[in-house]
Amino acid sequence: MPEMGIAAMIARREDQRTGKPDYILLGVVAALLVISVNMVYSASFVIAHNSPLYNSDTWFLTRQLLWAGIGSVGLLAMMQIDYHWWRRFTVPLTGIILVLLIVILLTRLGHAAYGAQRWLKLGPLSVQPSELAKLILIMYFADWLSRRRDRMADFSYSSLPFAVTLGTVAGLVLLQPDLGTSFLIVIIGLAMFFIAGADLRYFAAGLALGAAALVPLIALAGYRFRRIVAFLDPQSDPLGVGWHIIQTNIALGSGGLLGLGLGASRQKFYYLPSAHTDSIFAIIGEELGLIGTLTVLALFVLLAYRGYKIILQAPDAFGKLLASGITCWLTFQALLNIAVVTSTIPFTGITLPFVSFGGSSLVVSMAAVGLLLNISKHRPVFRPQKSRHRGAEPLSVEE
Repeated sequence: MPEMGIAAMIARREDQRTGKPDYILLGVVAALLVISVNMVYSASFVIAHNSPLYNSDTWFLTRQLLWAGIGSVGLLAMMQIDYHWWRRFTVPLTGIILVLLIVILLTRLGHAAYGAQRWLKLGPLSVQPSELAKLILIMYFADWLSRRRDRMADFSYSSLPFAVTLGTVAGLVLLQPDLGTSFLIVIIGLAMFFIAGADLRYFAAGLALGAAALVPLIALAGYRFRRIVAFLDPQSDPLGVGWHIIQTNIALGSGGLLGLGLGASRQKFYYLPSAHTDSIFAIIGEELGLIGTLTVLALFVLLAYRGYKIILQAPDAFGKLLASGITCWLTFQALLNIAVVTSTIPFTGITLPFVSFGGSSLVVSMAAVGLLLNISKHRPVFRPQKSRHRGAEPLSVEE
């Protein structure tokens, strides 16, 4: 490492102190995992019992526990590694994820399921690179934007290369096709760009272009347009595209205030598609009622609040942007899933973080929380500055 790099690292660490991680955030994630284990088993045991592919009531449960264990190891490891260490790897990691996204589209390693080619088949394992892309892109943009924060008004130096990078990753995910994840990646990127100090002219123009691009993306894909129609009037095709919306509404409505009881859902008996993945929030509403759904929602609100506090307390620009990206990602994804299940927005397939069944999503999300917890351990050091005037010396923080 060059001498200047070592000197900068030493100086930076002298301006910081480490403390304890945010245990409240850790508790929130633990609570969501407890809910996940119970609800994944409840929502999946019917298909696990009846399908010859699984032949065990606990097929999904055991795998969710396995992924939760692996994710816990990842969380603890990421919590111990100084988040600055990752800066040197952001470029090669981004290159690797771009290659993986291309590989699943163009080679036989790509595995198709549910009408989409989103998985990379590695022997008995299936990995979803788009999940990993969220975290790696956040790390890359946190490093990239923190180095350019003094020249954010320069279009060719900041806005243009940022748009090209974000558009490339989102475009590759969209080709799978996965509009929900692609949309989420764009939202995360734009949020980080805005927080970094984007020029509002270019930012507004980017929002306008993105909104305009949604029109042909929806119109040219017939199934997406039908989802819009079903969202506006699900009873127009109750046995077709309107089926999912109707069944989620039945599940949520059946639960009432206290729910039918854990394990007592009726919609999981092949009425509600993807009951243990994208639609698990509806099963929570049916079995645990309004109290259960509000509990889950409150946990995500608390997660967002703790993330916001970590952002404010982060000692440098890289830490602030990294914490911003992770917090926005987990919060927006949860809101999108809940909005879809409650018929607030048109249907798009996206999981509920920490709760839905899925290995790639759970492990990567927990690793991201570990990184967020590491940032929470770092605090800026307030140093007194000499004053020309008598009296108390003002306090300042050096980044």
